[in-house]
Amino acid sequence: MNAESRTPQHSRRSLLRNTALMSAGLVAAQGIHSPASAVAAEAECPPPLGPVTVSPEDNRYQELVRRGHKRFVGSPDYVRVVGSTDQVVTAVQEAVRAGKRVAARSGGHCLEDFVDNPDVRVVIDLSGMTQVYFDPERNAFAVEAGAILEEVYRRLFLGWGVTLPAGWCPRVGAGGHVAGGGYGVLSRAHGLVVDYLHAVEVVVVDQSGQAKAVVATSDPADPLHELWWAHTGGGGGNFGIVTRYWFRSPKATGTDPSSLLPTAPSMVLDFSCQWPWEGMDEQRFAQLARNHARWCERNSSPDLPTARFYGELILMRRVAGGHVLLGQSSGPDAEQLLDDYLAEVSEGVGPAQNVVKQWRPWLTAVYAGPNTSKLYRLKIKSGYLRQGFSDSQLSAIYQQLTQAGNDSLVTGSLGLSTYGGAINTVASDATATATRDAVIKLLYSAAWDDPANDEENIAWLREFYQRVYAETGGVPDPADGAYINYPDNDLADPEVNTSGVPWHTLYYKDNYPRLQRVKSRWDPLNIFHHALSIEPA
Repeated sequence: MNAESRTPQHSRRSLLRNTALMSAGLVAAQGIHSPASAVAAEAECPPPLGPVTVSPEDNRYQELVRRGHKRFVGSPDYVRVVGSTDQVVTAVQEAVRAGKRVAARSGGHCLEDFVDNPDVRVVIDLSGMTQVYFDPERNAFAVEAGAILEEVYRRLFLGWGVTLPAGWCPRVGAGGHVAGGGYGVLSRAHGLVVDYLHAVEVVVVDQSGQAKAVVATSDPADPLHELWWAHTGGGGGNFGIVTRYWFRSPKATGTDPSSLLPTAPSMVLDFSCQWPWEGMDEQRFAQLARNHARWCERNSSPDLPTARFYGELILMRRVAGGHVLLGQSSGPDAEQLLDDYLAEVSEGVGPAQNVVKQWRPWLTAVYAGPNTSKLYRLKIKSGYLRQGFSDSQLSAIYQQLTQAGNDSLVTGSLGLSTYGGAINTVASDATATATRDAVIKLLYSAAWDDPANDEENIAWLREFYQRVYAETGGVPDPADGAYINYPDNDLADPEVNTSGVPWHTLYYKDNYPRLQRVKSRWDPLNIFHHALSIEPA
C-alpha cells in the first residue's frame, strides 16, 4: 500500500487538497552601473547584509546548501551571501579569477540541479537583496532579485495598492521567476509578469573576464535592449546574475505610482472541489478533461469576464481518491463565474463534491498560496495546449493514472491550468516567452519521500510523458512547447529525449537563435551555464 492508501478515511480529503496544492506549487549606459536612484534608496536604508562567506565548517553552511529542491544538495567550496549589486560584482569577479564555476540563488525553488550541481564551486546567495520600492528616476517599481513573491506582493499592495501578475506560490524568489516568464492567477486578466518588465540590472562577465553591472531597458533605442529582451522569458542562469528588476505597465502614463501597475483586487474568492474516482470510468474521465479544455478554448479572450477566473484541474492517480480543482476568482460576479464553470465541466461527469468557497482579502489569499514544493522529492515536466487533448492522449493519461504499482508515490498528477486571456495579446517575439497562443498550461508531477525511490518514480513520470506524446516522439508538439520555469533536464538528454526535437525548440521555439546572439554578446566565456542553458551562437 502506498502513503495515500494508508491514510485514514477521515483525513483523506485533507491529504487530497494538500497534495493538490503541492502539485499546483509547482519567476542606462553600458559599463559598471551605479544608478543614482538606487544609491539614494540604499542611502536611506541600513547597511546591506553581507558580504558573508560561508564555508563547509560554518554552522550556516548546511542551511544554505539545502535551500533548493530536496532531491539536490550542493557541495560548493563556499556560499557568498550578498546584500548589494557591488557585492555580487565582487563575488563573481573572485570566482571567475579563481576559475570556479558559479551559480546564483534567489528563492531556491529550482526543480533541477542548476545551482546544487557537483560542479558548482561558488553559490552566490541573494538573500540579502530583498528591497521593493518605487524608483522615481525610472518612474517604475524596483524589485531586488532576492525578494520572495510574498514580500513583493505585500510591499506593492500596502504601499500603493498595486500588484504584479506573478506566481501563486508565495515563497518563490523573484530572481529566477521573472527571468523565466512569470505566470500566476492574475495572468489571464493582466498578462505575464515579464509584460511589465521595464528594466533589469544584471552582473555580467565580458570577454576579458571582467565582471560589471549593467542595466538594460525596454526602450528599443537602448543599446542594451536585447539583454532586457532575453530576460523576458529566456530563463535564469543564462546571461549573468540578475540583481534588480524594474516594473511598470507599458501603457502607463504620468508619475503617480498607484497608476503604474495593475490595481490589486480588494477581495478574491478562493475555491476548491473534487470529482471522485469512485464510479468514474474512462469515458467519464475523458469527458471531465474535455469539458475543462472546451471551457478554456471558449474563454480565452481577454475581453470576457472569465479572464478574472483562474482554475487548475488536477487529474490525480486513482489511489488519491479523486481529481481536484483549485483556483481563484475576483469581482462581484466571482461566484457566478465559478458556478458556471462547474456546471459546464460537470456535464456528463457528475457534480463536483466538497465544494469550498472562501472570500478573503487579496493579501490574505496571497499568504495562503501553495507553499509545499519543498516537502517532497519532486520531478516535474511541462507543456502547453492550444486545444484539448486528443482521444488517444486522454486514453494514455487514464491508463497511467489508473495503473497499479509505484506505491512509494505520495502523488502523481497532471495539472491543467487555465491560460490565455491577456497573455495571448502579446506577440510571440515581443518577449522571449514564445508561447502566446495556448489556452492551457500543463504540469506533470511526481512526489515521494524516500531517496531510494528516486529511480522508479522518475521512470514513472517519464513513461507518463512519453505515453501522452507518443504521436510526437515522446515530447510535446513543438507548436505547443514547454515552460522553462518548470525545467526538465530530460529534454536535453538524448537517451531520454529521442524525438529529434531539441530541448530549446520546446522552450523557446523561433526565439532561440536571438537568445543565442544575446548569450554570445553578454556571456562570451559561458560563465553562467547549466543543463538547459542557452548555448552561444
